[in-house]
Amino acid sequence: EYVDVEGLVQPIMTIKVNSRENGSVARIVAEEGTMLNIGDTILVIDNPDLQRTIEEERLAWEKQQINHRLQQYQMEQKSLSLRGQMLQAEYEMKRLEKSHNLDKEEARMGIKSKAQLEIAENEYRYNVERTRLTLESLRYDSVMTVLQRSLLDNELASSRSVYERVVRRAANLVVLSPVRGQLGGLSFAVGQRVSAGERVAELKILEDYKVKASLNEYYIDRISTGLPASTTWQDEKYPLLITKVVPEVKGKAFDVELQFTGAKPDNIRVGKSLRV
Repeated sequence: EYVDVEGLVQPIMTIKVNSRENGSVARIVAEEGTMLNIGDTILVIDNPDLQRTIEEERLAWEKQQINHRLQQYQMEQKSLSLRGQMLQAEYEMKRLEKSHNLDKEEARMGIKSKAQLEIAENEYRYNVERTRLTLESLRYDSVMTVLQRSLLDNELASSRSVYERVVRRAANLVVLSPVRGQLGGLSFAVGQRVSAGERVAELKILEDYKVKASLNEYYIDRISTGLPASTTWQDEKYPLLITKVVPEVKGKAFDVELQFTGAKPDNIRVGKSLRV
């Protein structure tokens, strides 16, 4: 059993191009029907609010850099001061130890009495403990300085990331072609408002073609993908294959898509009608 229907040649694929940013159309670069390559400009969008945001984030980033440098200098000075205090505390520990050894030697030689030695030992233990606590406090301050430096670096990196992210959004104001194809569906005019996510154009991939046809709903249970078909053009027969069946019925008909499995007519183009 054969079914004879009229098919319409369509591009193998149509890519929808959406805007990633809000704004108004500032300039239309490509014209309807133009063949575009990857990265070609379609249109340019103007968004003053985004430009202000970029400027604000740039100023915040520069301010953060200045603040980071100032606090780095302050922490460096504090680190030098801490190192000096630690050297002084370590020196004091050694001095106390030598003084204590001298006191014990003098007591052994009879120069100092036992009572004087006890007083000297009590003073030594007190000074040693006080110096030890000072060293621990200085080490704690050193650790806190390292943590503060790490937090400052993280804040700077975060501020830079926010600024770079906003700058990257500015690139989205230029709508580019994501693939090579023929531009179509461009219905915007200069000054017209565009919303983020709104379709601004479409690109027809013309490297290959498909044929779309409508069949009576009577055949909906008997048509499936993989069924062969053919079309005759200028006394030449060209084989096709059903690649997609749209099950939705509209006006007592449903659509199918077919693709050529071999050679195609030389003068084939989008919109051409074929008997399938």
